[in-house]
Amino acid sequence: MSDEHHPDTLAIHAGQDPEPIYGAVNVPIYQTSTFAQEGVGRPRRWDYARAGNPTRAAFETALAALEGGSWCRAFASGLAAEHTLLLTLRPGDHVLLGTDVYGGTYRLLARVFEPWGLTHSACDLTDLDAVRAAVRDETRLVWIETPSNPMLEIVDVAGVAAIAHEAGALAVVDNTFATPALQRPLALGADVVVHSVTKYLGGHSDLIGGAIVTNDEDLGERLAFLVNAVGAIPGPTDSYLALRGLKTLGVRMRRHSENAERIARFLASHPSVPEVRYPGLATHPGHEVAARQMRGGFGGMVSFRAGSRDRAIRIAEGTELFWLAESLGGVESLIEVPGAMTHASVAGSPLEVPADLVRLSVGLEDPRDLEADLARVLEG
Repeated sequence: MSDEHHPDTLAIHAGQDPEPIYGAVNVPIYQTSTFAQEGVGRPRRWDYARAGNPTRAAFETALAALEGGSWCRAFASGLAAEHTLLLTLRPGDHVLLGTDVYGGTYRLLARVFEPWGLTHSACDLTDLDAVRAAVRDETRLVWIETPSNPMLEIVDVAGVAAIAHEAGALAVVDNTFATPALQRPLALGADVVVHSVTKYLGGHSDLIGGAIVTNDEDLGERLAFLVNAVGAIPGPTDSYLALRGLKTLGVRMRRHSENAERIARFLASHPSVPEVRYPGLATHPGHEVAARQMRGGFGGMVSFRAGSRDRAIRIAEGTELFWLAESLGGVESLIEVPGAMTHASVAGSPLEVPADLVRLSVGLEDPRDLEADLARVLEG
């Protein structure tokens, strides 16, 4: 399929031609561990499902098309994708990351790779001068989240990528929050895109998955080797569910963004909420950058300060439609307190998040009902 088609079309058609024997319009779930070969050492395409599977390949083709990449591989989780990417580095190499990142990413670097010899440091990636000062001769990756998790900071991808390239490093963007429906980092100068497919790409809170997309042929070859050698792959059913999620990604992200912006404006107008973080608000310090590098909306995530840790917990435990749970990106709305939940692993580090921060994953419910649910707990 031509990459000239619009994203909503690519999501439904890229890698998803009707099945050739019966004409099924959905890619089948190829529930197999191995493949019959035409002769000794002559597989048709794959010899063993760890290396590849037709259902998984269809998802990878579709996601690559959406991100504008030439290479994509799917993984068993977002952290499996990150782990595999970091295995392309060597002891003594350095990773520069932002001061606001997913807690699991920090834990992977600090608790798994640092003892192995990989070093890391953090700086404010929204400050390009700070980035220039923080890169080192041994820096190999600059790790970007935009919007970031959970403070929803906005990083100038093109600006940071240019600094990374000057230093001989690759710019990696975790595009989980924005998705390719709203932001395409490769077109902005990034070298690699990583995803937690569990979130918006899957979109229904029914799978765990990850993905890496790139246009770097050499990196793609090294990662392809690691996919087979390490084996952190998704099964065919999860691949099928991820592919199904991609088909409605565009329409879902538009609705997520509309609902989240309404909730953010409601919270910003509430007298008991001291601070709201949402890149769609003109008051957000990264709003102009977000408006320049995102399209079609600013995403479905909203964070706000409650004033105290105890009040944040009371709010999170008091909602009815916003379910108290980790994760994000499903059709249902979720609420959490990151400092005590998803980001507990960064406690005591330079990446520690405010104890009174509340994070919302705004779903696809009627926004009037979501607003009423928050109004009740804020006024209680």
